[in-house]
Amino acid sequence: MSAIFKLTMPKWGLSMTEGRLVSWLVDEGAQIEPGMEVCDVETDKIASAVESNLSGTLRRKVAQEGDVVPVSGLLGVVADASVPEAEIDALIQDFQATFVPPSPEDETGPAPQKIEVAGRRLCYLKRGEGGVPVVLLHGFGGDLNNWLFNHEALASTREIYALDLPGHGESSKQIERGDVGELADAVAAFMDAVGIPKAHLVGHSLGGAIAVSIASSEPERVTSLTLIGSAGLGEAINADYIEGFVAARTRNELKPHLQQLFADPGLVTRQLIDEVLKYKRLDGVDEALRKIADTAFAGGRQASLVRDKLAQVRVPVLVVWGSEDQIIEPSHAQDLPGNVRVQIFPDSGHMVQMEAAVEVNRVLDEFLR
Repeated sequence: MSAIFKLTMPKWGLSMTEGRLVSWLVDEGAQIEPGMEVCDVETDKIASAVESNLSGTLRRKVAQEGDVVPVSGLLGVVADASVPEAEIDALIQDFQATFVPPSPEDETGPAPQKIEVAGRRLCYLKRGEGGVPVVLLHGFGGDLNNWLFNHEALASTREIYALDLPGHGESSKQIERGDVGELADAVAAFMDAVGIPKAHLVGHSLGGAIAVSIASSEPERVTSLTLIGSAGLGEAINADYIEGFVAARTRNELKPHLQQLFADPGLVTRQLIDEVLKYKRLDGVDEALRKIADTAFAGGRQASLVRDKLAQVRVPVLVVWGSEDQIIEPSHAQDLPGNVRVQIFPDSGHMVQMEAAVEVNRVLDEFLR
């Protein structure tokens, strides 16, 4: 029997219900392989490429550029060259006649939870079961949605927690000192509260410095470290970005700073800007971000350096960087201790886990295994 497959709109994150097809990146008749980018899609969070998980020929583009397609809706048909056109027509007609877009009430995936930890409310999202747990730690000004393209993909064979750090997301905005040590203590207390005796720690940017701090102070709690565009491996940081992000009050003020996070500034959508602005206008956020910025990045430099601590860590360490990172220089990944594996992804910026999600997920999954 000849192979024929449906290429459908993916679901990125819990709130996504539809995406707008911005452009096709391959032509009908093109041979596609798993991991190949086939089209660009814009969601209410971010614009990103849809990457194929299929092998075959793109026989039909069903959705056209500009179309808004619901999650699981039909984008195209991939089939062997031997499949008759009539069979493809029949598949499309049957799909369009029977497909019912999922509604928010149909959502059966996990929802974020909140827990009281040492006088703070911390928000987290848990996916998957089994194995040594993985804890995902976002960076300065971020939240658990920074793992939008990674969390579900990595949770197929393991338990994964994405956490809103204190001062961020839906967690309490209470910040006392604002240094890496305070945030590391909060993460360790969270692990105790949800019953995680030992975990793989995956930290992005400031989250990387937090992960190394925990591995240094409580080595028995850490199975491995993955540091993505990590803070703490050198003094230099884009101080204009830090100050601009904290100070921004309007969409026009915030947009150029968010664009610095990506090699492709076009990935920053209006909706993403609005969502970050909504967070920044919450009570206590301005004070929390200012305290962390003034402490962790005092004088426009990184105050908490963990490179020397990394040399003392006795667990496997993976360092991931985007070659076009404008926030923390990729050169910070050079000359690291011999126990560290380094992977640089081309054409990606500080949010490399979003821009090169499939490749990062593949490398991280292999590392965690």
